[in-house]
Amino acid sequence: MESGVFDLARTLVHDVLDPMKRAFVDKDEIIDLLGVALVGREHLFLHGPPGTAKSALVQVLGRRLQGTTFDYLLTRFTEPSELFGPFDIRRLREGDLVTNTDGMLPEASLVFLDELLNANSAILNSLLGVLNERVLRRGRETRALPLVMAVGASNHLPEDDALGALFDRFLLRVRCENVSDERLGDVLEAGWRLEQARGSASGAAEAPVSMEQVRELGDAIIDVDLSGVRGALGELVRAIRGAGIALSDRRAVKMQRVVASSALLAGRAAAMPSDLWVFRYTWETEEQREVLAALVEKALKDVDMDKAHPRAQEGVRPDPEAIARDLDVIEDRLDGNDESAQRQSLPQDLDEIQLLAARVEWVEDEVARDHLIERLNGLRKRAQA
Repeated sequence: MESGVFDLARTLVHDVLDPMKRAFVDKDEIIDLLGVALVGREHLFLHGPPGTAKSALVQVLGRRLQGTTFDYLLTRFTEPSELFGPFDIRRLREGDLVTNTDGMLPEASLVFLDELLNANSAILNSLLGVLNERVLRRGRETRALPLVMAVGASNHLPEDDALGALFDRFLLRVRCENVSDERLGDVLEAGWRLEQARGSASGAAEAPVSMEQVRELGDAIIDVDLSGVRGALGELVRAIRGAGIALSDRRAVKMQRVVASSALLAGRAAAMPSDLWVFRYTWETEEQREVLAALVEKALKDVDMDKAHPRAQEGVRPDPEAIARDLDVIEDRLDGNDESAQRQSLPQDLDEIQLLAARVEWVEDEVARDHLIERLNGLRKRAQA
């Protein structure tokens, strides 16, 4: 691999990602994921309440990259022309259905779709093609798109199959939370600096890396050597599936791109087991986050962290109090007086118990873990009776 590739990777980290970490309080995790997704040409989903800087993060990233950015807030009534552009009236008079895409999504390298899961059936199929194939199909028109990465955001997760298919196009998922009260002063100060930068000419001019250079990095990850991690990667995928978390072959194969991206951004031409940290972010439900974090932590135990991506050393242990509250909910349902409702809820109860059992295994405190296991066994017997 040419040395210029590593120089470019260092520039992306030092001149784009690191300044963003200084500008945003407690958003390092998201910024690191933006970096690996960008180089890996995969899409990232931000899950969290409004006002947690989701759109600001993507907008600042776009300003630090020389390229076209498109962002839009979706509603249930968003029409295709709002995203992809209206039909060209002049060409329409000549009998051609051609989209006028000036300033619209089809011309953007970086796309942010806020409230993504408000997408309606009118735009859903087109969005799926855009995200999966980087192709726009409207009527007889088919055009390849320059899209490198899309970032979607929502304060809820999909509740039906159609939106589940859209959600599935986002390989990596991460929570975007409000900052703790203890750091509120830092947030206020950082937010004011961002306002000042937004209004100044110097702030608008910063773009140390071009999208063409990002594409060069994306091309280079194919040359990253994955042979040293393929065994560990396979073991981790089997462990994730064994914990009851769905991870399709297609998604497992695509995860290799962000593993390679992690290695490249850490300045290496070969992936290491520490690059498997990205698997923490393949969850589909909130409950899976802690399980994945624990499985990845186990996979990375005793792994050499020299030259590792900085995100590899982060981990999250399951919260026993949160698990106990989830068990309380199941117990309340089982204690209900309506026998018909109880029978209907049994499959859901058993699924939740299985998922909670996977989380309990990784509770650090032995006394709390044993107590939760005892409760789980009792509830499982009741649900199966």
